[in-house]
Amino acid sequence: MGSGGGAEAAAHRTRATAPQATTDHDAGPALAAKPHMGWSSWSMQSSKYPGLNPDGDYSYLTEANVLKQADALARKLKPYGYEYVNIDAGWWRDQAWKPGFDEYGRQKADADRFPRGMKAVADDIHAKDLKAGIYLPVGLEKEAYNDGKTPIWNAEGCTTADIVYDDLRTTNGWDSAYKIDFSDPCAQKYIDSQAQLFADWGYDFLKLDGVGPGSFKSGDQYNNVADVAAWQKAIATTGRPIHLELSWSLDIGHAEDWKKYSNGWRIDTDVECYCNTLVTWENSVDDRWDDTPAWTRHAGPGGWNDLDTLNVGNGEMDGLTKAERQSYATLWAIAKSPLYTGDDLTRLDAYGLSLLTNREVIAINQGNTPPAQPVTPSDPQQVWAAKNPNGTYTVALFNLADSPAAVSANWATLGFTGKASVRDLWNKENLGTYTNKITQALPAHGSRLFTVTPRGTALTSTGYEAEASANTLSGNASVADCSACSDGRKVGNLYLGGKLTLNNVVVDKAGTYQVKVAYISGDSRSADISANGGGATRHKFPSTGDWGTVNSVYVPVTLKAGTNTITFDSGSGYAPDIDRVDVPKSSS
Repeated sequence: MGSGGGAEAAAHRTRATAPQATTDHDAGPALAAKPHMGWSSWSMQSSKYPGLNPDGDYSYLTEANVLKQADALARKLKPYGYEYVNIDAGWWRDQAWKPGFDEYGRQKADADRFPRGMKAVADDIHAKDLKAGIYLPVGLEKEAYNDGKTPIWNAEGCTTADIVYDDLRTTNGWDSAYKIDFSDPCAQKYIDSQAQLFADWGYDFLKLDGVGPGSFKSGDQYNNVADVAAWQKAIATTGRPIHLELSWSLDIGHAEDWKKYSNGWRIDTDVECYCNTLVTWENSVDDRWDDTPAWTRHAGPGGWNDLDTLNVGNGEMDGLTKAERQSYATLWAIAKSPLYTGDDLTRLDAYGLSLLTNREVIAINQGNTPPAQPVTPSDPQQVWAAKNPNGTYTVALFNLADSPAAVSANWATLGFTGKASVRDLWNKENLGTYTNKITQALPAHGSRLFTVTPRGTALTSTGYEAEASANTLSGNASVADCSACSDGRKVGNLYLGGKLTLNNVVVDKAGTYQVKVAYISGDSRSADISANGGGATRHKFPSTGDWGTVNSVYVPVTLKAGTNTITFDSGSGYAPDIDRVDVPKSSS
């Protein structure tokens, strides 16, 4: 099952309003105006940590345990903005995972797990001034089909036979459901009936899981865009604002659909390790540094990139070092992922509580700041940054290597040169003024998070188009049209020895320059970069999401005074397409 509570600024995109619509102007901001915060049951349900699931796998999920966590959330975390209590998979299944349904084919609470039913649980959550979340897999669960004889609520003449394809093709990430055929009006009536049930129970959040394209499935059988659209319509019909979150590993090729019909979407696989802790660094916390950048431009008010559960509060049970816990929390905050933990909130350790309740870090996630993205390549030492509306920068340093290393943030990668004042957000202290850069020694998998306030001057650069006739192309490298590129063209086919050499790159003084590389890459690719025929450094470029989107990172290149060459060599692999290179007028 998917994990967690699930999973550009509004002016730059068109969004349907149904999921985030409110019933009156006094009801507060629209849903998902900022990333949601809270707790989800899945991490503890799925862990084999001693004592968590004493009655067998996934047995943790009970009314008593959910309300215990809700009480702890209200006491410890609500003052910091955490408000959702999200019940994940299994609320309608017994301890043997056998499902229960009502007479209309809708999931029914298991009497042992939730003896008072789901409405009573939502009522108790609301009594603590919190919001209640619930979960469903996409499609018609096979066990609800009942030979096609089950009637659909409030839909005279409709049965489960009418709402699925005659060949009973399966769908979702586990093939646990029949694909719904929305060409029959009865199908929408079924989704309406589920949405109305949740609204009547008082739920504020729905995680729809196993959604494709995504969830490791592709093709027409697993295309659930129509399901998501039907859910948006059904929620609007109920008149109750219900946040719709999609899970898991959603296909970025359908990002516009997810943005149109939902409030959030999981961009990656489950963060849980399904082992004797909640997570581990390698499986799969560290994946997010590679997988998040392609999605960054799609996040904004109304819908956010969901990096999955943030398990940093329980120490030993989390399965992470302190450095890893801080890096995990840092990335989630700066990427503006929803912040929902799967920890045992009754047993938060002091360090975990400090990570979850740092108001300066939460403000980066919840304020009007944009999501950060890498300004350096996806190498083991990385810098992520965002320019904030007030002119400051959010800057994070990450050492993703397995041993300690120094990481530098050069002000040139932020677009200015000279001095800047630096505030350390985790340690809540001003570090003073730094000239041109800040360098920090970081432990393995360590990080720092700063607010940088420029005191210098804007950086000026000289641009060099990749496709310029003065450059040298080798191997398969060739010029191609590119509507998103600066002059409408790029150099592509940089693979298996293909090279691009920029000739006549002129600088006044010798030194190391932070060279801005604008590129296009539908997947993560690497290139060997060198100057003047010298030794090359291999850099990995994060995916830009597709082959029509340009992004940029800065790479350090050592140049001599006068005329230079800069070469991008694909080596034995595949390099990104190159749009242009900007070389600053001064070195770092």
